[in-house]
Amino acid sequence: MNNIMRITGDGLLQDSHRNIRFIASPNCDARPAGTAITLLVIHNISLPPGEFGGDGVTELFTNQLRVETHPYYATISGLKVSSHFFIRRDGEIIQFVSCNQRAWHAGLSCWQGKTRCNDFSIGIELEGSDHTPFTDAQYTALAALTQCLCTDYPISDITGHLHIAPDRKTDPGPCFNWQTYAELVGNHMVVMKHADPPYMTVRRVNV
Repeated sequence: MNNIMRITGDGLLQDSHRNIRFIASPNCDARPAGTAITLLVIHNISLPPGEFGGDGVTELFTNQLRVETHPYYATISGLKVSSHFFIRRDGEIIQFVSCNQRAWHAGLSCWQGKTRCNDFSIGIELEGSDHTPFTDAQYTALAALTQCLCTDYPISDITGHLHIAPDRKTDPGPCFNWQTYAELVGNHMVVMKHADPPYMTVRRVNV
């Protein structure tokens, strides 16, 4: 897979083959000074739950969710969350927060003894659920984005939300195929860790 993506100095994704929409979310802030980005976290989301293709996720991440449009929205009214990236079912990538900023995607979290995972991570939301397989287009886009991010940042681990918040979260869920993801990213870059559930580490080669 040829990596045609790059991250600009402003922390924005560019792709020479397609337009990447940037929709600014207010739900972000500055990372602690000197903090390296070492973790990539994979999530799933759909709004309303189990429904795809609408504007619910964009509205949630930009604090414009209209509570009257679905009963479920009353349960998340006032929630202030975001992710850096959102990958739709057709593989479109939308960016909501600069990678230089701290998106509010992880919540109460811990990875390998380090708390506050938002400080040192990048969050990617896949349009989906725990009960629906993800699309080939999503895996292709996710793998290309992962290659780009692991090239531009010192990312050492790739996990799901459930790895860093196991008492609260289950995503990306049992329908997410870690093996397919790893194969598309490439074994020159990542190593599967066959835990339950699995996750990946990133190879670092000094050149």
